[in-house]
Amino acid sequence: MQISTFFRTAALLGMFCIVAERASASPIDCTNVAKDSCYFSFTPANQAGRVHFYSSLDPSSKGSVGPITHALVVMHGHPRDANKTFNAALAAVKAAGAVTNTLVVAPIYQVATAQANKCSTKGVPTAVQGDLTWTCGTWVAGGVSTGPAGISSFAVMDALIVQLKKDFPDLTTITVAGFSAGDQMVQHYIGFAADVATPDLKVRYVVSDPGAWLYFDSERVQPALNGAQVAWSQCQGGVQGLGDCELKIAAPNTSCPSINSWKYGLDKLPSGLSRGAAQARSHYAAADVSYIEGALDSSPAKGAHYGILDKSCAANAQGLYRM
Repeated sequence: MQISTFFRTAALLGMFCIVAERASASPIDCTNVAKDSCYFSFTPANQAGRVHFYSSLDPSSKGSVGPITHALVVMHGHPRDANKTFNAALAAVKAAGAVTNTLVVAPIYQVATAQANKCSTKGVPTAVQGDLTWTCGTWVAGGVSTGPAGISSFAVMDALIVQLKKDFPDLTTITVAGFSAGDQMVQHYIGFAADVATPDLKVRYVVSDPGAWLYFDSERVQPALNGAQVAWSQCQGGVQGLGDCELKIAAPNTSCPSINSWKYGLDKLPSGLSRGAAQARSHYAAADVSYIEGALDSSPAKGAHYGILDKSCAANAQGLYRM
């Protein structure tokens, strides 16, 4: 509908004053805290459902703001706490003095209300009809959305990056970052991300403390005592909880049959992913990836979220607590 047609229609309905008042209102300020008015959505190509995200700028405001050259896309954790993740990213951008040229975006992978009781956070809108949905865990490893025309969580991230460049054409760098479960998604996504980078757009990734890693071969970091490989439980004591053990890169001495299966390795890849194992490994190796380890995320004991930590044999082969 053209703008002139809209205003004529509104006037006929006796609504002109309301429309004019809204048009003159100040833009919504989303540079301080996540709120409902900063919650936007888009529909990935060839999909019948929406994906939502918090954004520090209204995607329709590109003509009214200065050049936005950088975007920081941050992934929520297992509780799907996109609001808290968004707020933390905003604080980091402000601390860096980059708020005037940096867009902050925190997407949310919605879960159907009936299944979301174990992975919801107060303040984040729940799924509504027309949203693409996953389960509490499938979005982490590229799972396909529920419904007749499913899309992987990785393909959604591809589509979001493309949409951000469309909405903010001055973008030259998009950084995709996560922490904990959110970083499991990011670290697994890198090898399967679409080639959306262009000569004027660089895509980079920040990997930080995932609960379980995707490995590209059969070797893992393993504890050894007096030169012999031992179980993690045999290494106790000291600041790092390793006692007299040292760490080596080796094939784990375990009978775990799923140790190299997806999402821990590249065997048995889901059909919805965009690449085979060799291609994913090469793509990951060529990507711009930075790694961060939290100084306080280190302990010989169970962490605060041990209750939801993956305790499968394939995960435990990467370390008992992965801290």
